[in-house]
This record gives sequence, C-alpha cells and structure tokens, in this order.
Amino acid sequence: MPSPSPQDDADAPLRYPEARRGDVVDTYHGTPVADPYRWMEDIDSEETRTWVEAQVALFASYIAEVPARKRLQDRLTQLWDYEKFGIPFEEGGRYFYSYNSGLQNQNVYYTTESLADDGRVLIDPNTFSADGTVALAGLSPTKDGRRIAYAVSDAGSDWMTWKVRDVETGRDLDDVVRWSKFSGAEWTPDGDGFFYGRFPEPEPGDDLKAANYFEKVFFHKIGTPQDQDRLVWEDPEHKDWRADATVTDDGAYLLLTIGRGTDDKYRILYRPLADEGAEPKHLVGDFDADYTFIDNDGPRLFFRTDKDAPLGKVIAIHVDHPEPEHWETIIPEAEETLLGANRIGDTLFAQYLKDARSQVKVFRLDGTFEREVEFPEIGTATGFDGDRASSETFYAFSSFTRPTTIYRYDLASGESTVYKRPRVGFNPDDYTTEQVFYTSKDGTRVPMFISYKKGTTFGPDTPTLLYGYGGFNIPLTPGFSVSRLVWMELGGVYAVPNLRGGGEYGEAWHQAGTKQRKQNVFDDFIAAAEYLIAEGRTSTPKLAIQGRSNGGLLVGACMTQRPDLFGACLPGVGVLDMLRFHTFTIGWAWTDDYGSAEVPEEFPALYAYSPYHNVKDGTCYPPTLIVTADHDDRVYPAHSFKFAAALQAAQGCDNPILIRIETRAGHGAGKPTAKIIEEAADEMAFLVDQLGVTLPE
Repeated sequence: MPSPSPQDDADAPLRYPEARRGDVVDTYHGTPVADPYRWMEDIDSEETRTWVEAQVALFASYIAEVPARKRLQDRLTQLWDYEKFGIPFEEGGRYFYSYNSGLQNQNVYYTTESLADDGRVLIDPNTFSADGTVALAGLSPTKDGRRIAYAVSDAGSDWMTWKVRDVETGRDLDDVVRWSKFSGAEWTPDGDGFFYGRFPEPEPGDDLKAANYFEKVFFHKIGTPQDQDRLVWEDPEHKDWRADATVTDDGAYLLLTIGRGTDDKYRILYRPLADEGAEPKHLVGDFDADYTFIDNDGPRLFFRTDKDAPLGKVIAIHVDHPEPEHWETIIPEAEETLLGANRIGDTLFAQYLKDARSQVKVFRLDGTFEREVEFPEIGTATGFDGDRASSETFYAFSSFTRPTTIYRYDLASGESTVYKRPRVGFNPDDYTTEQVFYTSKDGTRVPMFISYKKGTTFGPDTPTLLYGYGGFNIPLTPGFSVSRLVWMELGGVYAVPNLRGGGEYGEAWHQAGTKQRKQNVFDDFIAAAEYLIAEGRTSTPKLAIQGRSNGGLLVGACMTQRPDLFGACLPGVGVLDMLRFHTFTIGWAWTDDYGSAEVPEEFPALYAYSPYHNVKDGTCYPPTLIVTADHDDRVYPAHSFKFAAALQAAQGCDNPILIRIETRAGHGAGKPTAKIIEEAADEMAFLVDQLGVTLPE
C-alpha cells in the first residue's frame, strides 16, 4: 500500500491513501448493511497500521504547508503559560490541591496544613513518564489525611492502577490494585483499607478493545496483596450491572449505587459498615429514577432524585421505613434544574442550572432556604465540597471569557473571597458573552451562548465556530479555554447551543434527545447554524462545527445530513458507527442513550443517522478534519478510521478529508499539555486555512 508523498501542487486535490473495500455485509432484521472497512477494527493489523501511517504522513504534509500553523501554536503556548489552581479540599487537618505552573504536562498535587503556607509536593505525575503521557486518574485521602490512594492511567486509557502513598513521608506503600475502571477508592473511617470496583482482567491484546462486563466491588486491606481482596458485591446474572461504593461520613453505612448503563437510574443497596458478613439490603430504586446519595443524618439518608420531579429534588429516606409513602421532601422541585447537592456543616448546598448557567442555593437540613451564592457573571461554578465538621468550602468559577478563579466560601457569613486568581496575558473585559434563544425544527426553544471580542463585526464574512454535544444528560455550561480565546482574538465567534439530550433542563430534556428521538439533537444543531446565518452573523463558507465523543457523532451526523450547510467540520473521537459501537469496551452502556441495532424497533433510527453508513458517493462534503487517538479505549479509534476511509472514497469535490491520529493518547483525560496545545494548533490552523481567516498583523 503506497504512502502519500507531499503534494507537488498545494492547490491540487489530495491523494488519499488506498483503503481496501471489503465485502462484509451484515443483515439487521432483514436489512442488508455493507461494512466495507470492517478490517480496520483490528487496529493492530499490518494493513491497518500501514493505512494509519499513511494518513499520519498525509496530514503532516498538509499541515506543514499552512503558514499560520506555527504562529498559532506560539500564541497558544504563550497564553497557556499561566498558573492554574485546583479547588482545595481538607481531610484530617490537611489541605490537598492541584497546581500547574503553566506548561507542565500534568498538574502537580500538593498538601499543606495551612493555606497561608506554601504546600509541599505530594504527587508529581510529571515524574511518571518522560513524555507526560502517564497521568493521575483518581485521588482519595483517608479521613485522617495520613494516607492517600491515587490512580494512574497510561497513555489516556480508562484503565487505572491504584497505589497508596504515605502523606507524611511521601513514600508509596507496597499496595497495588490493578484492572480498575470508572471507579473511586472509598476508604473506611479508620483508613485500614478501601472499596473499589474492577473488571475481569482482559485477554492479552484485548485491553483496549474488549467489552467491559461483570464488574465486581472489592475491599482492599492495606498491607495485603490484591489477590486477597475481599469480594463485597457481584451480580453474575447481570453482566451489565456495576456498582459504586460509598461510606457515609459518620462511618455507619456502606452504600452501593447499582447502575447498568449511562442513564442516572439506580438501585441503592446498603448495610451497616461494621457488619462485614451482612448481605447488602435493597433500600430504594429499580432503575426507575436517579437516586444520588448526598449524606445521612443517622438512619435518615438524603438523596437527589428525579422521581416524580423531572428537574430534581432532595428527599430523605429512613432505612427502617424506605417505602415511598414515608419519604420526606427536603428541597422540593424548583423551576431550575437541580444538578446535585452537598452537605457542608449543617447546610445543604444545592447546585442548579438556570438556562445552562450556574445557580447555587444554601438550605438548612430541614429544607429552610438561607441564601443564594452570588456569582460575578454568566458562568459555571463547581466544587462546594466538605463534610459535617466543615466551616468553609471552596469553589471554582469560570466563564467563556474569564479564567477559572478559586473562591473560599465562609459558612457563617455567607461571603465569598478570592483564594486564587490566575493571571493570563489578556484582558477579560475586552470580551463578552450573550445568550440567545432560537427555534428548532419542531418548534422547541433552544438556548445558545455566543462569545466574541468586543467590537467584532458580524456579517457573512465573520468566522464562527459552532460547538455542540447533546447527550447523556450532560449539560454544556460556560467555561474558559485558551484555544477559544485565541479563536476570538482572530475575530472569530464561538457559539455553544444547549441541545436536547443534554442535562440543561432536566430528565425530559435529556430523554427528548435519546434513542428514536436522537434526530432532535441533530435538528437542534442544524437549526443553530441556520439561525446564525439567517441573523446575518455568519455564512456557510465561514461556519465551522466541532464536537467530541458524542459531539463527534453530532458533527458526523449533521455533516452527512446537511453537507451544504457548513464550511468546515471537526468531529473528534466520535461515535460514528452506530450499528457496532456497543461491541467495543464500554460502548454497550451507551445503549441507554442511543438504543441498539440488535433491537428491531431501534435499528431503523440508528441506521438512518449513523454517520459511517450515510456517506454517499459523489457528495461534496465540507473540508473535514477527523481527530482520534490510538489508545482511545472509550470510543474505539476504528470509528474514526472507518469514517475517514468512507469519506475519502466518496468525496465528490476537492475539499480535503483528513484524519489526525494522536499517539500514546486516549479519549482526552490525562492528555499532557504539550499534546493538547499541538492538537489545538492543528485544528485551528485547519480552520484558518479552510475558512480563509486572515490573521491580524
């Protein structure tokens, strides 16, 4: 298979690497479906590796010819080089927090007994590997702050290896726990050990591909090997059930939150923590609603739930009388979406979304409203952690145009004071964000944030980047990004619509974008693009769309449905083969949102929008840069490989179809700063080149 050489003529159509078309045809409920690039699912085969190497070379030859590429990377690096502070949290009289001096590949974790003092380094992930691709994936200190469990992931994989460090000496103990994924480490009050979830060890070579089923919860006792860990929970009859363990703050109970996919619908089991031989008892739930544990007051357990409250409420359930008729409503459903609540001291901090912007209200334990936390502008607040002994809490606040600032909140006075404010080389007051509402295809009113530099002139020549997600009950809220700032410096506009399928307006909004209703999400995104054009804010040749993961699916579906509407497309680490996604790694869990091709009633909708299956020969597709990574074990990279091959073979015009394949990287978590900047520079250079953006002098 020949590798491409650099183009002799920069304006000539790209010569794509050859990709063999196989003859695989599957039959779904009587419908034959061709899958010509099935062979790419073996990402380690010689044929696939040869194709990947050729695509890497092709993209390298293209991007090297974009004059703006180096200047963009230089500016991104310059702006990225600022101090980044994590939210402090306290255990056993010690504070723990993360810090990055600017361009460190990974955040460093510190500890101190007083925030007035300089902390000392506790864990520096930058020492884990020379290239910065081994990252910290989890962190959990004991209640007395003497030990800390920390998880390490390699090259962006979801697999985690847990280790234990003595906080005082900074030395690791001998304990090592492997094959954990999507799990925390939940310590017992005495720090004698922790609960964790793990999957069966995969067969050699299958760790990044094989489906993950039959998770179990174990207890690891400090000082013992993993093969002696005590089994706490398993369900061999339900391979897709998994459990998260929680120890109540007072040490009275062990709770197991049982889930079976991505929907926030659970079963809650519990037992007295001290009774190791007791079988966990069912408390509430049968995968009918969300029951997210908050805290307990003796035998009364507080939960956030959407049972009979689509926007969420807080209830108390007594372990001796768990029947619904005995539930207490502590915080009733409001007009805003309740994301969750934390107990700090003797108060509940309830975190809401009001039209996709943060709102936090403080209540007493009996539900009496005390006050609302005031924020400086439209933005997102996260944090508000603590326990019943806390007199303070910390939170982070950011917006599209303002970097993340850390605040200390005093429980007694209700006052917020700045703890750490970053200094970035730009003036936030030169930028602004507005929120508009537009109408989707079926008449649904959808909000959208639009951010830009003050003085930006709107018109058909205004370069605009439209970013979306729309799935898994996840809201898109305002947040700071250096790459978005650089885009706005260039005169670009950054627009973020809050599509159905997300969590902006509760469970009804989420469900309106799932399974056979998934097309609503694409309609919402297409309507956002049409709104921006109709309002005279941009035009098709200047309009780019971008999304990652489920957002990569969004971009893939919209560009295959409306290739005439967009000037450039950036689908990142996307779910693009909707008939086979559930056969890889954790993909089976996504059937909650997507449905499954194995279900006759759900197959037609999936087939109708699956990006890979809806590429049409001879169609002129917009300039497209597909982004993936070779160690992505969340969304298997074969999705992107197959989509790229199909698009390149079908492309009916000279618009480039390129794929950028990152090495030693995964779905995104833990990616080193250097790789983040390189990827952002490549994506932005592609947009500048394809949209014809003129860089300012």
